[in-house]
Amino acid sequence: MKAKAPLTSSQITPGIMISVDKNIYRVESAVKVTVAKGKPFIKTSLIDVMSGQNVEKNFKEGQVIQEVTLDEHQLEFLYLEGKEYLFLDIGNLEQILVTKKILGDKVNYIKEGIEIKAMFYGDTIFSIELPQFLELVVVKTETSDTPSHIADATKIAFLETGAKIEVPLFIETGDVLKVDTSANEYIQRV
Repeated sequence: MKAKAPLTSSQITPGIMISVDKNIYRVESAVKVTVAKGKPFIKTSLIDVMSGQNVEKNFKEGQVIQEVTLDEHQLEFLYLEGKEYLFLDIGNLEQILVTKKILGDKVNYIKEGIEIKAMFYGDTIFSIELPQFLELVVVKTETSDTPSHIADATKIAFLETGAKIEVPLFIETGDVLKVDTSANEYIQRV
């Protein structure tokens, strides 16, 4: 965890991370607003790093703001322990439990041995990033009512991690697929 020297609200720029009311935010935009009557203020659009929600916050001009830096760690998934996911921090070999809340939809692409990038502030994980592409086994496919002669006909495939994606009709159980985890899309059969 790295807390930088405090800065004033007029120094807020897009891309920096700040701590406000024990929450960490990434600044999306910051605009100085001057009003005819009253004091100018800084209007910001922030992304809550933990929830991903967009938040609008106003700061008095010259208000002290705490800038922070998140630490990046490489983690390898080991196994599910109760309702939490156990990872190994590759850098320091410590075991870390991560909740399903932090993983969100990305839990559909977690399997033993997968390495992820995790952003920490102190001992708290604020976000994770999966590899963009993974190779996963199809465990089941649904039958499609679409005639097979239609060029872009698809069906649903269930992957070994629990993810469901649309695939072409020729994909069968047991096939290994390259999947784009960020778009939740089939790329190709491997």
